[in-house]
Amino acid sequence: MNGKLIVVEGLDGSGKATQTKLLCETMKKAGKNVMAVSFPNYDSPSSALVKMYLAGEFGTEADSVNPYAASCFYAVDRFASFKTGWQSHLEGGGMVIADRYTTSNAIHQCAKLPPEQWDDFLKWLFDLEYGHIGIPAPDTVIYLRVDPDVSQELMTKRYQGHEEKKDIHEHDVDFLRRSRLAADHCAEKLGWRVVECVRDGEMRSIMDIAAEISSIVAE
Repeated sequence: MNGKLIVVEGLDGSGKATQTKLLCETMKKAGKNVMAVSFPNYDSPSSALVKMYLAGEFGTEADSVNPYAASCFYAVDRFASFKTGWQSHLEGGGMVIADRYTTSNAIHQCAKLPPEQWDDFLKWLFDLEYGHIGIPAPDTVIYLRVDPDVSQELMTKRYQGHEEKKDIHEHDVDFLRRSRLAADHCAEKLGWRVVECVRDGEMRSIMDIAAEISSIVAE
């Protein structure tokens, strides 16, 4: 690939969509040929199994579907997005900025496993998506690190107090805490760039976080 694939990653409620949008705007102003993508791609039929899973149709808890099966749901959706949406842009030298990617499988599916199995799972996952399925590995992963308690507050505001709107990942506080531990492990093991979004128990300003992300990408 001649272009660059930048991934913005983090727990639910960490501000990924907002920061992806701001980063795209910054890169366009800098003269870059930028395209934004988001996963899961809910507008595509390829996300059907993901939507069924998150809606609780295979079980009402995140652990109801084992990490290997759940990973395949998301991997197929990413493959379809790549082949129909942004392969030519990346191969032509453009920049693709992704809100979530294979890295989300790494975080949320590791959370279903004991820590001693995480590294074996990560090897399987990256072999599946980057090796056998053939989607590109990211050039940079920017991990928005947020305390689970803070992210829960942000999601409650997002849904205006309607807790029933949360999917099976979002409503499970214990799962979010396990996901945070898995994300921290992945960041250290895989060399993700970590942006600390919380300071003194409060979220930093959107623009403050955006400035740090822009400086990482500029490198």
